[in-house]
Amino acid sequence: MDAEYYQPEYLRLEKILANFTLVPIKNYADHIFSGPFGSSLKSDMYTDHGVPFIRIGDIVDLFISKKNLVYIPEKEHIRLFSTHLDAGDIILSKIGTVGRLSVITPDLGKINISENNIGIKLDDLPENRKIFLLFFLLSKYGQFQILRKASGNIQLKLNVSDVEDIFVPQIDDKNINFLLKLYKNLTSLFEEYKNYYQQAEDLFLKESILCNFLNDNFLSSVVNLNGIQEARRIDAEYFNSPCNKMLAQIAKSKTAKLGDLADMNKGVEPGADAYQDEGKLFIRVSSISKDGIIDKDQKYLSEDLYNEHKKDYQPQVGDILLTKDASIGVACVVREPVEGIVAGGVLRLKLKEKMNPEYLALVLNSIVGQMQAKRDAGGSIIAHWKPEQIKNLIVPILPAAIQEKIAGLIVKSHEARKKAKELLEEAKLKVEEMMEKGGR
Repeated sequence: MDAEYYQPEYLRLEKILANFTLVPIKNYADHIFSGPFGSSLKSDMYTDHGVPFIRIGDIVDLFISKKNLVYIPEKEHIRLFSTHLDAGDIILSKIGTVGRLSVITPDLGKINISENNIGIKLDDLPENRKIFLLFFLLSKYGQFQILRKASGNIQLKLNVSDVEDIFVPQIDDKNINFLLKLYKNLTSLFEEYKNYYQQAEDLFLKESILCNFLNDNFLSSVVNLNGIQEARRIDAEYFNSPCNKMLAQIAKSKTAKLGDLADMNKGVEPGADAYQDEGKLFIRVSSISKDGIIDKDQKYLSEDLYNEHKKDYQPQVGDILLTKDASIGVACVVREPVEGIVAGGVLRLKLKEKMNPEYLALVLNSIVGQMQAKRDAGGSIIAHWKPEQIKNLIVPILPAAIQEKIAGLIVKSHEARKKAKELLEEAKLKVEEMMEKGGR
C-alpha cells in the first residue's frame, strides 16, 4: 500500500503492458536463484585464476567488467554448483542499485555469483528470446517492474520471488529477430573497445620495460635506514612490495612526480542531506571509472548548491579525475563538458606540463599507478590515499610520439565504447517503441 508502488508513471507503463499476453520470467527461465551466503564462501577463498566469481561491482553496462574480477577454485565452484551460470544467462544486482544487469558472455565460460546477485538461467530459451528478454529488462518496461518490487528504505533489496514475478510480453519471433543483429553489432563494438585499450596498455608496459615484471620473485628486499626514515614506516609490506621493485625498474628511464605534472584540488562534501534524485551531478568516487563518469548509484545536487560551488569544483574538459578514498587510484579524463561538482573523495588534476591527459590517465590506471596507490594508502576498513602521497607518485615519461600513439588507441577505445552505448540505448528504445505500438 506504499505510494511509491502506485506512481503515475508506473501505472501508465503497467496499462501499456496490459495490452499484451504477459508471462512471468519464471516461465521462461530454467532456474532463478540468489548467490550463496557469504558464510559459505569467504573472501579468503578468492584466487587469481579458476572460475570467475561475479560480485555486484562487476556488473557494468551490458557486460561483466573484468577489471576487479576475482576467481574461486574449481572444487569450490563444484560445491556451489547450484548457483552457477553459463554463456547467455543473465545476472542482476539485488542490493543497493537494484536492476543493474549483465549477460554472461562466452569468453567468461562457466561462472558463479555472489550473494548480492540474482542469476537467471536460460538454458532452453532460443537465442532471439534471450536477447529480447535482456533488452526488455534493460528498458523502462523491465526497470519499472524491478524498482517497483524492490523493498527497503535505506538500501533497496530484491528477493528471488520479486524477479520471478516480473512480467514479460509475448511477442512474435518475426518482430524480435532484428534485436539479435543489434546485439551482435553491440558485442563487436565492446570487443573493439576492450582490444584498443589492451593495445594501449600493452604498448605502455612494453615501452616502460614492465612486460615481464609481474613474473618476478618478491620474496626478499634490502632497505637502508635512511629509506625507513624517509618513508616513516618499517613494515615489510611497504618495503618488500612489488611496487618498490617496479619503481626501480622505471627509474632506469625518465620519470617525474605527479605533483610536478599537474595541479591538484580536492572536491567538496555538502553532506548526504543535500543529495537529490535529480538536479546537477555530484561526482563521487562511485561515479568514476577509467572510461569516464558513469551513472552508478548517481546522486544529484540542487541548482543553488551547484551554482555556489561550480567555480571551484566543476571539472573542465581535459581535467583528470582521480579517486583517493575507498576505491583508490581510479582515473578518468573529462572528455565532454559536464554540469556537476566533484566530491571530497575525488581529486581534480589540471596538467601544467605538456602531456596528453589520456596517456597520464592510463599510467594512473596501470600497474604503475595502482601499485603505488596500494602501497601508500592507509585505513584498515576504508582506504585513504593522502594528497601528499599522490603528489609523489612516480610517472614514467615516455617519448612524446609514444605517448601520442598510446593516447590515440585510448581515443579509439573510447569511441568504440561510445558507439556501443548508443547502440544499447537504440535497442532499449526499439523495445519500448514495440511495447507502445502493440508489439510491432
